Amino acid sequence: MNPDPLPGDLYQMQDLLDEREREILGRVRTFLEAEVAPIANDCWARAEFPFRLVPGFGRLGVAGLSYDECPGEPPGSLLTGFLALEMARVDPSMATFFGVHAGLAMGSIARCGSPEQRARWLPAIGRMERIGAFALTEPGGGSDVALGLRTTARRDGDTWILNGAKRWIGNGTFADLLVVWAKDEADEKVKGFVVAGDSPGLTATRIENKIALRTVQNADLTFEDCRVPEADRLPGAQGFRDTAAILRRTRSGVAWQAVGVMLAAYEIARRYAIEREQFGRPIAKFQLVQDLLVKMLGNATATLGMVVRLAQLQDAGLYRDEHSALAKAYCTSRMRETVGWGRELMAGNGIVLDYDIGRFVADAEALYSYEGTREINTLIVGRAATGMGAFV
Repeated sequence: MNPDPLPGDLYQMQDLLDEREREILGRVRTFLEAEVAPIANDCWARAEFPFRLVPGFGRLGVAGLSYDECPGEPPGSLLTGFLALEMARVDPSMATFFGVHAGLAMGSIARCGSPEQRARWLPAIGRMERIGAFALTEPGGGSDVALGLRTTARRDGDTWILNGAKRWIGNGTFADLLVVWAKDEADEKVKGFVVAGDSPGLTATRIENKIALRTVQNADLTFEDCRVPEADRLPGAQGFRDTAAILRRTRSGVAWQAVGVMLAAYEIARRYAIEREQFGRPIAKFQLVQDLLVKMLGNATATLGMVVRLAQLQDAGLYRDEHSALAKAYCTSRMRETVGWGRELMAGNGIVLDYDIGRFVADAEALYSYEGTREINTLIVGRAATGMGAFV
């Protein structure tokens, strides 16, 4: 089943996918529109996660597409990006849930796990029978986590003892497996551990009162003498450089999500302008309204071209830190601008959930900040451009 044209895809970028990839994207789009879209606002308003949808996500078979241990032919980065875009176009919260699970958690195990660990965990996570989370950010450190990681790991025979705290951990309240990053007390190197969600010594507390991505269940985690078997340490994680390699890949996914949010905002505003009448005519006939729509479409089109090229660089093996950093910083900045224009076009109705745009305006703030702030990503690109680091 090939999907319909992507609303707002003026330059027909979706047509770059091959027939098999278009069939997968169409299947995912049908599920999102039938199952997620009708309940997205209600879940967001209640700050409740729709657990009943997880088996349906699993049956789509897209969580494990990129990994050898999961069935199916691995897709190109272009399809992976369009899937992130498609999910964010319907619900940024569900796109974030999926990105944490399939990108950060699965990506950590795929890159840093042993063959035995990959075979043990990835198939079940790929089927979404077990849900993953990624625990890096801490209460006292976000952008400086590379140098300021305070969660510790101490070897004790054939186990490790974890102590510390993590914050903003998506899926953290219900994940079956959490990839936890901690500093080895012996050599001061950052190491990765796969920790069961029900481990003694691990406590997860939901973060309340969020104004963005309310459906996502972010958690504060505390580790108090939490024991992890040596068999569950990721042997390929020997320093923060390995952590950064995972973030480099998933950062591009956030850029794709930002494009999805822009396309959603554009289509919501476009439909509204056609249907809404003022002064005896649809507001779409007013020049200033058309100007807003064209600026929104321009941002979405330009950034879609950017992430498409990013995917091509990934598949060609030419992908560098500055590529994903620039895409994340630029696309999310344009996203913020674009959703603001959509809300402006819809005036007072733009702040009511019933008209959808308000949810995207709020959720855009979270996408703007996670996976590296604009400022940090700017410094990554600036270092590449000048050859000089400007970090503290």
